[in-house]
This record gives sequence, structure tokens and C-alpha cells, in this order.
Amino acid sequence: MAKVMVVDDEKDVVYLIKVLMEREHFEVLEAFNGLEAYNRLTAADGAPKVIPDAIILDIMMPEMDGYTLQGKLQEIDGLSRIPIIILTAKGQMKDLFELSSNIFAFVEKPFEPKNLVKIVKDAIASKPSTTP
Repeated sequence: MAKVMVVDDEKDVVYLIKVLMEREHFEVLEAFNGLEAYNRLTAADGAPKVIPDAIILDIMMPEMDGYTLQGKLQEIDGLSRIPIIILTAKGQMKDLFELSSNIFAFVEKPFEPKNLVKIVKDAIASKPSTTP
């Protein structure tokens, strides 16, 4: 079962995306800020390390924003190839991510649920295989 991590400080957005993804039989991992996501992805908090097949990432969050988290993930083997779907509020600067190889798509809030599901499926399908 494919795993999708949703990182957003808005609990309602996380819940909505979780319901959408679970309907598609994805396992959903939740994080409510970039630091929480980073700790789960790197096992920095002592919890078991999780490696999702795709990450849906908000930009503006407390503790660690999406831009900082994405940059840190790009520097870590095993995490740098996870496709990231950036959730943006209207008018946020996409050009910050212009040179980032792990950004799969930008989705503007409010988003169309069916469109987000399709983008996540496409992102998972595009992920390079890690098996020899």
C-alpha cells in the first residue's frame, strides 16, 4: 500500500486530504508542521523512520516551514527522491522552488479534490524505483 505524508498546520486540510487519500487506499501519515515531518522522516525523535511514496507539503507553517523542510530533504539520501506536491496559497512564490528536483507539482488552495488525487497518483507512479 502506497504511503502519502500530509504536512500542513491546518488540521481541517490534513483531515480532508486524509479522507481523500484513504478512499484511494493510500496509507496516510500526518504531520502538522515541518519539524514534526522532519523528525518522522529521519527518526530524529526516536520514533521509527517512515518513508512515504509522496509528500503533500504546505509552505507556511510554524516551527519549520515547507521551504526549509523541502531543502533539508533534498540533502538526505533516501529522502531526496520522494516526490513533493506543494500546497500553495494564492500568490505564494513558486519560484523559490524553481531549481528543486524533488518538486513534482504545485497545487493552489483551495484545491479541487479529484485533481489532487490524480496528482498524487501521478507523483507516486513517477517515483524512481529503489529496487535493483
